Amino acid sequence: MPSADLPYCESRFRTVRWKTREVMVGNVGVGGDNPIRVQSMTTTLTDDVDATVRQSIQLAEAGCEIIRITAPTTKAARCLADIHKKFRAAGFENPLVADIHFAPKAAMEAVKHVDKVRINPGNYADRKKFAVREYSDNEYDSELQRLYDAFSPIVLECKNRGKAMRIGTNHGSLSDRIMNHFGDTPEGMVQSALEFIRIAESHDFRDIILSMKASNPKVMIAAYRLAVARMREHGMNYPLHLGVTEAGGGEDGRVKSAIGIGSLLYDGIGDTIRVSLTEDPVHEVPVGQELASRAMSLWSPSKDTPPTSLPEDGIHPYEFTRREAKEVSFGENLTVGGTQPPAVLVRTRLPLTDEQAIIREVCGIQTRFKDAKIEGLIVTPTTSDELVQLAPLGEALHTVLPLIVIDGSQIPAGELKPSLLPSDIRWGILAPISGKKIESANEAISACIASGSTLFAELAEPEDLSILQNRDDLPSTILTLAPSDREISHRLGAYRKLSHACKQAGIRHPIWIRSTDENSILPSDYTSARIVEASMLAGPLLCDGVGDLLSCEIFPDAAMGTAMAFNILQGSRTRITRTEYVACPSCGRTLFDLQSTTAKIREKTDHLKGVTIAVMGCIVNGPGEMADADFGYVGGAPGKINLYVGKECVEIGIPQKKAVDRLIDLIRSHGKWVDPS
Repeated sequence: MPSADLPYCESRFRTVRWKTREVMVGNVGVGGDNPIRVQSMTTTLTDDVDATVRQSIQLAEAGCEIIRITAPTTKAARCLADIHKKFRAAGFENPLVADIHFAPKAAMEAVKHVDKVRINPGNYADRKKFAVREYSDNEYDSELQRLYDAFSPIVLECKNRGKAMRIGTNHGSLSDRIMNHFGDTPEGMVQSALEFIRIAESHDFRDIILSMKASNPKVMIAAYRLAVARMREHGMNYPLHLGVTEAGGGEDGRVKSAIGIGSLLYDGIGDTIRVSLTEDPVHEVPVGQELASRAMSLWSPSKDTPPTSLPEDGIHPYEFTRREAKEVSFGENLTVGGTQPPAVLVRTRLPLTDEQAIIREVCGIQTRFKDAKIEGLIVTPTTSDELVQLAPLGEALHTVLPLIVIDGSQIPAGELKPSLLPSDIRWGILAPISGKKIESANEAISACIASGSTLFAELAEPEDLSILQNRDDLPSTILTLAPSDREISHRLGAYRKLSHACKQAGIRHPIWIRSTDENSILPSDYTSARIVEASMLAGPLLCDGVGDLLSCEIFPDAAMGTAMAFNILQGSRTRITRTEYVACPSCGRTLFDLQSTTAKIREKTDHLKGVTIAVMGCIVNGPGEMADADFGYVGGAPGKINLYVGKECVEIGIPQKKAVDRLIDLIRSHGKWVDPS
């Protein structure tokens, strides 16, 4: 395991872009001083030239800057000649990229017709058999020589033709050699790419872009971080193509992608991005643009001298470890901190004076979201006269939820008398804590003590934690941050600073992550942008083990705020409340209609809490990406489906019409099925 202080970025508190070498992909520069490039991939059959050209044009018109097309066979690779010709004849100059798996001969043909070739180091010269064996040093050297012989021809062809190459590692398709030597780990992913880079460099070829994709955002984040760290060690600076593979569709796919890609963009890593969605690829482009625009708005200039170690923030960047937090109990139905999964708080926008509307809103959400309910409601009194509404609201909701948090930003905390807060529900007081307002901080602490409430301390900056240190009178406390000047630190960085400040001071209060309009990078009224904002902030923190409570207050609707908080927890693999899907985005290799099939499987299985189902169009990444899935549905041949349990194929060649029902039978036979309620 790499050391925690092995540097992969200049700052984890500000976005300092890592300066990579520029690689020209056709007429588009990637890396260097270029903006982040947004790309996508066609889903048509490559030998359907006209359909592929039409979709390429649609992508270009949507703003896609680089377009990738699969070339699974030499025959398909030859079709790229006509695709390229017709696409250019239509007036488009966007670079075209050939996606290669398993087929060196297809790569040698494709490179004649495209601007870049993508090679998967896990299967370009290897076949994955999940074989377990030990390699002697001589055997390992022999394997590397075999790689050299197999990979050198395409390297030399790219060099001679002036074409670029992406060495694209996928977590799901590491070779058996790498798996046996490094394990199914981020280090294995990085070493797989480095083997191929060294071969390319031996031929003085450096027009290379790297990727380290995985369907699990935690694995993906660690792999990219480690790739940069290892490149720094070896004096390399190749541009990075970011993506979460098999992210799925709808909100799930957008959330997972924003978590993984957003985490790295915050750290100044990433030169081109692809958001993989199980949808029409045109839909991927605006999500990528939302991510890219936010990252570029945060960029700070890089220093001339690279760092020799990471700034301390108490987080291991290459290994998930949850931050230690003491437990805070809100009765028998809610405890936060410790080993408990993060809790979800939701803000109501309704005025306290409309008590009945708030009750209807909360009860409606609790009924609708059976396994993803509000666990704490945030209310905001705007005047002292409204405080009398708190008692009847608490009495009405005490059987529906365990906690109400009073946002005390607009009233003096001293007015929250114990008589206003009945004991049949637990109360929290959200109060600003600032070194500039010590008296108001003391007033809030006293109010919490008098009423038996929990202090939700909204620190102006992480440094204000000192106000809460060494106090014998401190009530149970939750920490969060107020919006602040992003010139000092972006909000993700501020939460990282808070976590580290707690560790240094020996403070173990739970931390509440809040996504609000005020702490957005680029505030927007569009739901799609708010999904990106909330996921970019909360997801990376959760993937680093920081966060005991979460609220998505950026959404004006309480139901959407509830759903998105649970989606982010699910996407970061922090709290599983429903079926988890690993679904590829489809391409010309796909052997069935992936979108409709995924929708059908989801319709019949989305009530299976804690079960992970992989839906894969073909076998390129299927068995590997399903390593942490319970069950897999994989295209084996046209119209035929193979079913997996974990990474073991248990049924082969099932007619597609029967395959979904057979999948359900398989789930049932392994004791994972429950009838929908």
